[in-house]
Amino acid sequence: MPIVRATPDPTKFNPNARLPYELRVEDFNIAMQDVYDFFFDVNTHFSGKGLQRLDDMLRPALMSGLLSDMLTSSLAKHSRALTENRYPNGHPDLIVSGVYPNNSVRAGERGVEIKSTRKPGGAVDTHGARDQCMAIFVYRVDNEAEPAFDRAPLIFTEIYVGEVTVDHFRKNPRGELGTRTATLHREGIAMIRQNWVYRI
Repeated sequence: MPIVRATPDPTKFNPNARLPYELRVEDFNIAMQDVYDFFFDVNTHFSGKGLQRLDDMLRPALMSGLLSDMLTSSLAKHSRALTENRYPNGHPDLIVSGVYPNNSVRAGERGVEIKSTRKPGGAVDTHGARDQCMAIFVYRVDNEAEPAFDRAPLIFTEIYVGEVTVDHFRKNPRGELGTRTATLHREGIAMIRQNWVYRI
């Protein structure tokens, strides 16, 4: 079976979503398609060489990081007001163009942090609780269907965008060697889910 190119379902976008910084529903549609096109091109190439799909090669944490970076880059390209934060590992991922010197800031207040997760509902881990605007992309990967070459392509199933505060997070306990993380608690998740952009 040939590799399948995924496409966003235009009927699953919320035309009433409240989007910050001049973002448009169309920006999210294009960003999703950019990711889908990348995986189609790469997996078609890999398949021709008898290799595994990229979806099957990457560990979940690496996949989430890759998707977040790709979505950040695509949204920056198509957005009217936002650009990529040039500070290495700076926060947020997207910042308002021209607000910070050289569009680079270690910890800025104006922009959107991009997160991706496999967890339905968008309960994504972050490196720390803070006041911020978040865009959470929930995705699904088929790692189980057999034979592997018949597996469905990676797709996004949910997108949420919203302003959250430190009070919307719970801290996650970690062992001595673990990295400290924070996750939106039940009320925080319920609040951000109210402003959904895409759901299938």
